[in-house]
Amino acid sequence: MRTAATLATGALVASVAHAQVVQWDIVRRQTGPKLTRRASTFTEVITNEVLRGGYFATCQVGTPGQNLTLQLDTGSSDIWVPSSDSTVCDQTSENEGCTLGSFDPNASSTTTIVGENEFSISYVDGSHSKGDYITETFEIAGATLKNMTMGLGISTDIPYGLVGVGYTLNEAIIGTTHSSSSQYDNLPLLMQKQGLIATNAYSLWLNDLDASTGSILFGGIDTEKYHGDLTRIDIQKDSQSNAFTSFIVSLTSLQAVSSSGTDTLSSTYPIPVVLDSGTTFSYLPTNLAEQLWNEVGAEYYSQVGLALLPCSMENSQGHFSFGFGGSGGPVINVTMDELVLPLTTGQAITFPSGPYRGQEACQFGVQNFSSDSVTYLLGDTFMRSAYVVYDLVNNQVAMAPTDFNATASHVVAFPSQGAQIPSATAAPNQAQATQSTTVSGSLGASGGFQNDRENAASLPPAFDRARIAVVGASMAFVMVGSGFFLLF
Repeated sequence: MRTAATLATGALVASVAHAQVVQWDIVRRQTGPKLTRRASTFTEVITNEVLRGGYFATCQVGTPGQNLTLQLDTGSSDIWVPSSDSTVCDQTSENEGCTLGSFDPNASSTTTIVGENEFSISYVDGSHSKGDYITETFEIAGATLKNMTMGLGISTDIPYGLVGVGYTLNEAIIGTTHSSSSQYDNLPLLMQKQGLIATNAYSLWLNDLDASTGSILFGGIDTEKYHGDLTRIDIQKDSQSNAFTSFIVSLTSLQAVSSSGTDTLSSTYPIPVVLDSGTTFSYLPTNLAEQLWNEVGAEYYSQVGLALLPCSMENSQGHFSFGFGGSGGPVINVTMDELVLPLTTGQAITFPSGPYRGQEACQFGVQNFSSDSVTYLLGDTFMRSAYVVYDLVNNQVAMAPTDFNATASHVVAFPSQGAQIPSATAAPNQAQATQSTTVSGSLGASGGFQNDRENAASLPPAFDRARIAVVGASMAFVMVGSGFFLLF
């Protein structure tokens, strides 16, 4: 997430529904953009780039339109684009430039500067994007939004832009002015106000890690993209600002399940977690993350700041069950093939000794997050297994287990401004999900996860950091105020 912050991947191509729905489809980038029309809905492509760590899509900005590929992010709230004048876009022997596109305001007849030098996003790792706020024409799949406010990154070391679709109180300008009066109509809110969708809401179907299709659907749900029923739970206010700034929900249980048993993992529940498509990994409290690592035999390496395990563990039949909103709330099962990700972009790294000697090393999709913050993150390693509906008017989300690789579609639009999420029922016991500590027993499920292989008694020697090109998604995030900032 990036406005607060984010770094992830994919490719953005948009699609606009004729009246009340806007849908973006997700496919592998190698296939290239594909545009179809379904009833009153235009459909375009969002590309899932695993090694970049998220989901991107191609849009048009300006008049005439300039093509840019921007990262889609539920964890932030601004659109911003790199300026063609930024040095980060210069192609050199050491810099490939802005390969996903940049924006030249001088080539557009509709650029208006509305906040000179007021756009500014900075990150703990030193990366940044600064420049002007502008209004521009923004086109997604043939539908045009007029006077879309966005940032123009003039001084930036980030070679691609972003489309944030979160709460307006999470916009970067709020962090600059420290005033809620500075908020503006961001993408989903402007869609509603310009009549493209009936209410400020959308649903997200990322599909599985190796999938060729997926979608974000503004203004509606697709009943063919999930199993069972949608259950809605309340979004929580930020504890510092006492306002709705991000998609914080209550994680109330976590179980490890395999052929050898079921373990209830101990922690103090409920745990506030942000549902964030702009973060590739999930980040939980250290004591809880360590229990997941023990179940699957992952080991933490301080040299790279990651928990690693053999890549062969993606074939494990075990899964983790995430429960939300107390008894009767949604439960999402996440299988191991969604939690084991490549460690490098190049030559494979193998464990040099120990029980995993010679086996290829991968990253585990749940990492630890030690922070003074009381909020944690569920990123794409969780989100792919859930169909999630975001309702920014009623401050609720609905979830159901995703239907991986579904081919059918049945889109149901929100009928009106402020309407409840279609086909969803409320979790019945949210009010009873008060703070309590769950204590786990022995690791009965561990043997099933690891095919009865015992956890390593000692760590292998340190990896050679010079050989490891950790993918962008393996970055950890720190929460500062109402936003998340890149840590590594």
